[in-house]
Amino acid sequence: MSTVTTRFAPSPTGYIHVGNLRTALMNYLITRKAGGTFILRLDDTDQERSKQEYADGIMADLEWLGLHWDRVEKQSLRMDRYRQAADDLRAKGRFYECFESPVELDLKRKKQLNMGRPPVYDRASLNLSEADREKMRAEGRDGYWRFLLNQNRIEWKDGILGPISIDAASVSDPVLIRADGQVLYTFASSVDDVDMGVTFIVRGADHVTNTATQIQIMEAMDGTPPNFAHHSLLTGAKGEELSKRLGTLSLRDLRAQGVEPMALLSLMARLGSSKPVELARSVQDLIDGFDVGSFGAAPTKFDAEDLFPLTRAHVQSLPLPAVADKIEALGVTKAEAEDFWNIAKANITILADLREWADLFQNGAEPLVEPEDADFVRQAIAMLPAKPWTKATWAEWTEAVKTATGRKGKALYMPLRKALTGRANGPEMADVLPLLKVIRAG
Repeated sequence: MSTVTTRFAPSPTGYIHVGNLRTALMNYLITRKAGGTFILRLDDTDQERSKQEYADGIMADLEWLGLHWDRVEKQSLRMDRYRQAADDLRAKGRFYECFESPVELDLKRKKQLNMGRPPVYDRASLNLSEADREKMRAEGRDGYWRFLLNQNRIEWKDGILGPISIDAASVSDPVLIRADGQVLYTFASSVDDVDMGVTFIVRGADHVTNTATQIQIMEAMDGTPPNFAHHSLLTGAKGEELSKRLGTLSLRDLRAQGVEPMALLSLMARLGSSKPVELARSVQDLIDGFDVGSFGAAPTKFDAEDLFPLTRAHVQSLPLPAVADKIEALGVTKAEAEDFWNIAKANITILADLREWADLFQNGAEPLVEPEDADFVRQAIAMLPAKPWTKATWAEWTEAVKTATGRKGKALYMPLRKALTGRANGPEMADVLPLLKVIRAG
């Protein structure tokens, strides 16, 4: 059995965004580099918000990226196990029932803050007698359950942040089971990580306090806490908070914009590390070059625009067989496919841009002719040799036009390029002309 087991544990309450991906990718790369086990665990204890369409979407996005899991686990199928674990902790005196309402807890926090104290739960419910609890229930109050922390220092060596020491006395005893019976993430995740033998967890720096409490929960269950590493949080390109925008940076949205999987993986595997971002040729290259210790603690700037130069470089590196089906679907013949790809790939950023070039070659372009060039263009088009055109046709034709009109250099070539392609720049016209089926100028 492998000694390294990691997990990616999204809640199927939405689609994967770049923040989720960063966590998934780091855990995946650590696992594959060690030849370990990568678990996809759907944290779906929130039955009201969890939806199958999101679970399916998460799996589809990971498959699109080429991040393949070894097995799938669902927390919703483990409720009996959580109840058993809760009973065990009650028997050990580590679970206690509370009855304060949200309003009462808020008043307590405000009072503590006004007195200059940290807003930590005062453990008032810990001192309730069974008669007190019965009275609370008779009044219609529903009890919820907190974990009793040992108020000592919780320490671990973080794989990114370095040595961490948190005083448990400065942290509230965490609520692990709500009044409606819903098992919360902090508890379910702890039980799962122990039961599933998880040995390494990479997640966001916003989970550091969770980690401290979960270490105690795992130890109370007689489990061995895994190694932890907490990566920095993403900000916008100008350092602005990104969390509120993550919904607009879902993988499916980026995919719809034409971002290529290898571009996205290449950026996320290096962003925030001491290593330069560069396009990887394969997921195996990312695995071989990954080092979680190279990442820093400072907030990391993410700009979606950085994905497009990487996408462009990836697209331009693709051999014809990798895009042949897409080219054929655009109506380009197999005989012309290679020439078409060689021309188009140097002039596109995303594969969807191929349609524009196929349309140009098949239907011609709206001529772009300056008024002072109109007569010259008409005369030149009239001199265009009959088809079929070859790669030599452009030089032969423009030489004849030059002789007839006296034009040369840019004054000769630019008006003809703009008239035939509707644009002032692009690939060599000697390569373009043989593929043009229609010319609208003249």
